[in-house]
Amino acid sequence: MPLKSGFILFALFIVFNCSHAQEKPYNVLMILVDDLRPTLGTYSDKHAISPNIDNWAKEAMVFERAYTNQAVCVASRYNLLLGSRSTSTGLYDFGRAFRDSYPEAITLPELFKNNGFYTAAIGKVFHVGHNTYNDEQSWSVPHWHDKVIGYANPDHQHETREEALFANKSWGDANKLEKGSAWERLDVADEAYADGRVAKEAVNRLDELRSNQKPFFLAVGFARPHLPFTVPKKYWDLYEPQDLPFPYNQKNPLNAPSVAVKRDGEISQYSEIPLASESDPFPKELTRTLIHGYYAGVSYVDVQIGKVLKHLKETGLDKNTIVVLWGDHGYLLGEMGMWTKHVNYELANRIPLIIKHPKMQKGIHSESLIETVDLYPTLATLAKIAIPSMQQKIDGLSYDKYILHPDKEIRETVYHCFPREGKLGRAIRNKDFRLIAWQSIKANEPAVYELYSYKDGLVETENIWREDHPEFLKLKKVLDAEPAPLPMRPESKPKK
Repeated sequence: MPLKSGFILFALFIVFNCSHAQEKPYNVLMILVDDLRPTLGTYSDKHAISPNIDNWAKEAMVFERAYTNQAVCVASRYNLLLGSRSTSTGLYDFGRAFRDSYPEAITLPELFKNNGFYTAAIGKVFHVGHNTYNDEQSWSVPHWHDKVIGYANPDHQHETREEALFANKSWGDANKLEKGSAWERLDVADEAYADGRVAKEAVNRLDELRSNQKPFFLAVGFARPHLPFTVPKKYWDLYEPQDLPFPYNQKNPLNAPSVAVKRDGEISQYSEIPLASESDPFPKELTRTLIHGYYAGVSYVDVQIGKVLKHLKETGLDKNTIVVLWGDHGYLLGEMGMWTKHVNYELANRIPLIIKHPKMQKGIHSESLIETVDLYPTLATLAKIAIPSMQQKIDGLSYDKYILHPDKEIRETVYHCFPREGKLGRAIRNKDFRLIAWQSIKANEPAVYELYSYKDGLVETENIWREDHPEFLKLKKVLDAEPAPLPMRPESKPKK
């Protein structure tokens, strides 16, 4: 071979191998949304005005059958960030610091940080409040925090009960305070509330990261449509309340055990809301206002998320960034007479989950079942990060191959739980049925079962369980094969 030709081939070999060796890993932008059920146009909600998410989702994988592992903020975020189900950790409730029980746990952002990524949190990522705190060692830089509960009315001068709890005041001190309003409808700028400020900070951070030599894992958490529905007036004005869906069934499912259903709770922490003993269901006008406020919150957060997604594209970072939009759990808007979450029923546990990988050529709507815990190994594998042996159990399955080449489904069922009145309801959901078993966590006792069919819709109307029902027998085998649930961890000492 002539010397010149050999030199050219050698040079090409060096360039080719160096370019591959220096190929930058994929960044991750994780967008977390509080209390968002699939009330989005891309999920066929004909009432929701959510053009920013809907347009972006046209080039992403939209999971139609995604589920939380527990329908409450703190546990669902532990499920995500630890990759562990609540029953594997005993972390079911507020006030339990996971590092008290798992000091050597490796959170999802910490795993990325340990592998050379810049990791940062803006807004609500870990649940902060109710004697629960951020995890500092997960992040390369301090958490950029903003309020979950906030009011823009200049007459709002005194801290309310919910504001105090989210500021980590004690329950005793918080309960001495007045309740705040469940909504606010002022003609103010987006930045008058936390989500507008979170979006602005995320945009600024993307500008900084454009020149960062490290790949990044950026978590951006939005509060709305969490109560209170404090949203600028222009988003309320997008909707006519009488045109929004109204719950047709406001009664508990027939034959449901009393431990499985709820009234009052979170919704009753606001001044306009009557107790169930005073009004069950709520008056129609109040129900319409709350539903209106929720949809206004969806449109408000859609605009804020749109700002971040638009800037990601303008910076060119979208070409090398995996984007995940995740709702922490579902939400009830008066269906079965229930509000917010904290139950094992469909609308409280089905979540929006949308993933956009730079290699995706077109969008797709997937009917594959997937759990929150699956995001931990999926993102790690997509970023080519090996998952080491760690203190917490990783319950998730990786969907990395499925996302780029959807073929064989990964799960036939999903699993979730919720504790109430000293009992734990553990649920198995396949594509057509849900089985729930209620038992004491501590004592060995016979289970009380619920079985629901979803052939006629997603709102439970009747518990059809019987001991010889073929679907019960099939799902019971799946549930019995799951590990025994851990008892609830003791409450942590409050930080000073």
